[in-house]
Amino acid sequence: MRELFYTALKIGAVGLLGSFVGLGWQAVVLALTVSLLAHLRYLVRLRVWFASPKQTELPIAGGTWGEVFDGLLNLQKRNRKRKRRLAAILSEFQASTEALPDGAVVLGSSGEIVWFNPAAQALLGLRVQQDVGLRIANLVRKPAFTEYFSRDDYSGEVECESPVNSGTMLSFRIIPYGNGQRLMIVRDVSDVRRLETARRDFVANASHELRTPLTVLRGYLDVMEPDCHTGGSLFEWRTPIAEMRAQATRMEALIGDLLKLARLESDLINTRQDVLDVPRMLARVEQEARSLSQGKHRIEFDIQPALRLYGREAETQSIFTNLVSNAVHYTPEKGIISVRWSGDDQGAQFQVADTGIGIEEKDLPRITERFYRVDIGRSRASGGTGLGLSIVKHAIEHLEGRMTIDSEVGVGSTFTCHFPVHRVHDGVNRQELRNSVG
Repeated sequence: MRELFYTALKIGAVGLLGSFVGLGWQAVVLALTVSLLAHLRYLVRLRVWFASPKQTELPIAGGTWGEVFDGLLNLQKRNRKRKRRLAAILSEFQASTEALPDGAVVLGSSGEIVWFNPAAQALLGLRVQQDVGLRIANLVRKPAFTEYFSRDDYSGEVECESPVNSGTMLSFRIIPYGNGQRLMIVRDVSDVRRLETARRDFVANASHELRTPLTVLRGYLDVMEPDCHTGGSLFEWRTPIAEMRAQATRMEALIGDLLKLARLESDLINTRQDVLDVPRMLARVEQEARSLSQGKHRIEFDIQPALRLYGREAETQSIFTNLVSNAVHYTPEKGIISVRWSGDDQGAQFQVADTGIGIEEKDLPRITERFYRVDIGRSRASGGTGLGLSIVKHAIEHLEGRMTIDSEVGVGSTFTCHFPVHRVHDGVNRQELRNSVG
């Protein structure tokens, strides 16, 4: 408004002066033309400046145009400072990622490579000039990675051989961020896998070798035991011999579990398609549970009779037996143990719920670790080896399932095994059912 007032005042003064010589309206037109040309000049200079702000300077002007030019220059200075800060941050990020031993690859919204550090270049054989802009799935042609990259859930990670060295095992993890961008972390896990293989082989070999001396020990105990109960020369040794037999039995169970766990860890995901009669297997588990309980608990089984599973019987049976026997061991007398086997369009679920001692929240993340015990004294008194839940975990992974645990101290625990839809068989094509529901 102030600029319009001053412009009108100037044109009015020129018109007043022109009226003294009889050229009032001509003076007004001339003043308007000069004012318009001045504005057009500033507009042209502003347009040129927008086209190349680094090579062009804004003119010095007063009034509104001066305020506009000053505001643009201040904005330009702030933007330059912001760019310098961003450039410094980017430089620090690149310097830090270049120092990482793990590979880092920045992927665009379509999976194209935007940037990568030297470690990724070495692990994946990437080339700066040729591979930037290409989709990562076209360069890492491994089925496991392709399946992992194509899904929307990147909560886990995947391992596969290096595309440039078949003897190197790589771990891939993708982290989404920004507007559809992703950061892929690549790690060389070859040494870790070799150590795991060596540990697994050692445990399996050592456990196998321990069987022979243990068998000899059990044989001598079998010979000595009758003499302990008939008042013979070993009658005074009956308590130590009974303790030795109990410990030998526990050692046999421990060796058996170690060998079973070693086999589970060494096998890949089981792709065999044997149809398991789960209701029949659970009927056997129910008999064992009632025998173990000796009438001290209320045991309930709710089994869907036609629901079966694809897999191997031995490892699937270990899932059912370990979870149900644990519920019996850790549930006080008169407690309730509920076992349920059911299915829906999402797959099948095996659930064991008890009113036992429960598990503290701090113990839940480690409950499936080998030899981890929540209650050491109670577990050993019941004859447990500390490997049951670790065996269950690996067996479920072989069936491509997962286990969830809900527990509260003093209230009880619920273990639920979820099996995917393609592992379920009940006379109905569940994949078609799932698609129809979807």
